Amino acid sequence: MRPTTAVLATALPALALAVLGSYHPPVLTPESAPWWRDLHVIGLVLFPLLALGPWAVVRAAKPAGVAGKVLEGLVIVLGLVYAVFYGALDALAGIGGGHETMRVGPGPWVAALFEIADALGINGSYAYLAATVLAAVLALVAAPGLWRLLAGVGALFAVVGAWSFLTSHIYWPYGVATMVMLGIGHTAMALAATRRTSPTARRAPAAPGADAPVTRA
Repeated sequence: MRPTTAVLATALPALALAVLGSYHPPVLTPESAPWWRDLHVIGLVLFPLLALGPWAVVRAAKPAGVAGKVLEGLVIVLGLVYAVFYGALDALAGIGGGHETMRVGPGPWVAALFEIADALGINGSYAYLAATVLAAVLALVAAPGLWRLLAGVGALFAVVGAWSFLTSHIYWPYGVATMVMLGIGHTAMALAATRRTSPTARRAPAAPGADAPVTRA
């Protein structure tokens, strides 16, 4: 994976969600309900893209052989689990909660809706954490020389950010900081992993006259 592609995949979704989170209402009220709903409609598109971060790191690390394909497949599956279950949280508590508050008003149904949304969303958050930890390990293994230091810093940012994501969503200020950490962490790991060295076979110089035709007397 080219460094430019890696940066786009790891940085843009997380930073876009950080910007979106800066405008997230702190609580759901009849007044905030329209923007609460519309913000999560935008999030319905952006949240799944966050799974590109761990995947891009694994693609940059290029783990070899059958084991490498299995690990990449595992990260893809974890990303799908995250996208599905976290998307359910976004749809239920975000879009559904905002829309029904506009139509019906606040009531005990809000807590019940948030309860099932959180129960589904936490599964997606744990899947994302697992994908991030796996990507961090592969980046540390793949990064050569001093680039491993960058991979280590990135791994710290990404794993702490993924852990914070379990509870922070994208609320200001912790959720916004979480998204920034994920963007920085996965980008640093991907850039370090793209610097991995691949051995190339070199031909030894032929002896003078080795390729000359043999003449017989």
